[in-house]
Parts: sequence; C-alpha cells; structure tokens
Amino acid sequence: MEAGDHARLHAWVTGRVQGVGFRFFVLENALPLDLGGWVRNTYDGSVEVVAEGQHANLERLLSLLQQGPRASFVTDVRVEWETPRGEFTSFHVRG
Repeated sequence: MEAGDHARLHAWVTGRVQGVGFRFFVLENALPLDLGGWVRNTYDGSVEVVAEGQHANLERLLSLLQQGPRASFVTDVRVEWETPRGEFTSFHVRG
C-alpha cells in the first residue's frame, strides 16, 4: 500500500448513538477494513471516531457511520479529513 493511499478520518456522529451499541458497531466494522484508531462516546451525546488506513476503506467506514447499527438513529456525521500520523497499530474502543 502506498503512502498516498493512506488517510485519516476524524468524525463526530450525532443522533441516537449512545446506549445502542454504536461503538462496538464501529469496532466490528473497522477491524476487517484493516483500520487503526479508536471510537468513544463524548460528553455531548455524540460518538467520536478517529481512523487511519486506506482511503477507500475509510470511505466504507464513513458510509457505515452514516447508517449506524439497527437500534441507532444517525442525524449527522461531521467529517474532517486529516493527514495520517501512523500512530495506530489496531482499532479499539476508548473510555
């Protein structure tokens, strides 16, 4: 994989996204996409995601974030594309 194919996705998902298995939904979908990073609940009721990997895989994850798991209701996904830092060796749920 060439460095140019790598990207970093920073997203905030709002709606009914806490208490519905959203973090584990993200984890279960990020791992087979070979993405590194983390997902966590935030104090304002949203879910924050930081992921690095192949741009096409990040686009797939973004599409899944917009859908969410069955019990969720996503109203918005705010996205920032950032320069990858190469700091992750795996994907995990934070706090």
